[in-house]
Amino acid sequence: MSLGDARAVPWQAAAPLRVLGIESSCDETGIALVELPDGVAGTQPAALLAHALHSQIDMHQAYGGVVPELASRDHIRRIVPLLRQTLAEAGQALDAVDVIAYTRGPGLAGALLVGAGMACALGLALGRPVLGVHHLEGHLLSPFLSADPPQFPFVALLVSGGHTQLMRVDGVGAYTLMGETIDDAAGEAFDKSAKMLGLGYPGGPALAALATQGDPKAFALPRPLLRGTELDFSFAGLKTAVWTQQKKLEAAGTFDATRQADLAASTQAAIVDVLVAKSMLALKATGLDRLVVAGGVGANRELRRQLDAQCQRRRVRVHYPELHLCTDNGAMIALAGAMRLRSGRSQPTTDFHFDVLPRWDLASV
Repeated sequence: MSLGDARAVPWQAAAPLRVLGIESSCDETGIALVELPDGVAGTQPAALLAHALHSQIDMHQAYGGVVPELASRDHIRRIVPLLRQTLAEAGQALDAVDVIAYTRGPGLAGALLVGAGMACALGLALGRPVLGVHHLEGHLLSPFLSADPPQFPFVALLVSGGHTQLMRVDGVGAYTLMGETIDDAAGEAFDKSAKMLGLGYPGGPALAALATQGDPKAFALPRPLLRGTELDFSFAGLKTAVWTQQKKLEAAGTFDATRQADLAASTQAAIVDVLVAKSMLALKATGLDRLVVAGGVGANRELRRQLDAQCQRRRVRVHYPELHLCTDNGAMIALAGAMRLRSGRSQPTTDFHFDVLPRWDLASV
């Protein structure tokens, strides 16, 4: 099929629909091939044919955080080898792809441009249309690739590195924001607290690992905005409280390995308590009996344990993405693109003049 043919004929979703997903919003380069059968989006199981992922954690550790320019250059180095790896594992050629989906935003501008440029170059060369996808929508829909996929409608708790949001989800593209962070996100609270405690990068997993050795009740840290029916989040005050407590211990000469673990456990307990309580409030407010948890923080084992317990008590179904799909990845972008196309919420384009949206409100999608 030539490029001219692609533009002349109105696009129709193939059955099955094969979507190549490209993720490059921050510090992971992800490529995946997802197949969605015919039918209404969300009612038929999607198949992850193959995916490949490269994390830049080792590269950024020396700086204690993501360096945007280094991230962009590394995406350029990794993206073609990962594409070849994915196609080889799927046993497919490039011409088996129907649509190429890429992360349009939000994220780091330079990193996003790498994925967008790759997608549009492939689309132009193959005569295949492309579709820009919202990064958080990818996280939101990623549990549909799990062994226990959800059904619409549901309440979604989105907890990625820079975002903490509660959404009512009535279908693909039908999202109502119920609450969000007014300052630091939960992931930022994990990472910044870990940095103050002298833990490695990335801080969240390091703090969670140390917390298993400590007493979560050792320190009475604040649970911001926990009273009443408020669904917004605030974690900046918790970060300050962790810093203040650590300084008190250091001044008293008692900040040893045991107290470090106790402070890590108390910090995690405060974050998890807020996330769980707000999620239960959102379920009560909507009257829904299904919760979806997505994003990198959704891999936290203590968060999952407490959500499982609370949802079981309330007879609520809770769904998570597979652990290996909690972080940024190409599979969630391919799936989100496929579900938007199958539901009629989006149409791909063969106009390869692309842009990216480093800031992009999910409720506007």
